[in-house]
Amino acid sequence: MGDTRGVVGLQISIRESGDVTILDLRGRLTIDGGESELLSNHLQKLVANGVRKLLLNLGDLTQLDSSGVSIIVGMHVSLRGQGGDLRLLRPGGRVLEVFRPLHLLKIILSFEDETQALASFRSLGYSAKP
Repeated sequence: MGDTRGVVGLQISIRESGDVTILDLRGRLTIDGGESELLSNHLQKLVANGVRKLLLNLGDLTQLDSSGVSIIVGMHVSLRGQGGDLRLLRPGGRVLEVFRPLHLLKIILSFEDETQALASFRSLGYSAKP
């Protein structure tokens, strides 16, 4: 049993498809290792830079706790209030186990297919002006 402190349990890759920003999340999203804070900081920077359409790819996320959930829900509410939206891609395994009892997938749209997820944003009128 090694000491896992100091090992970042979350990797975030950011890419764009049109006016949708996609965050590929890999690993753990928990408060213990500071991953939740890391994601929160990334999201706040993106929104400060004008991003209003966010797709979180959770396909490679292995762990999620209440801190991660509250960041996702908070960002969803914030973006909706600014005419944007946050949607989820491929939540599975332990992530789904956390989402289900909270009925989160009734609140936040979720997709298994990235093309469909991206297409779903087209109905949103908002577009960032450079």
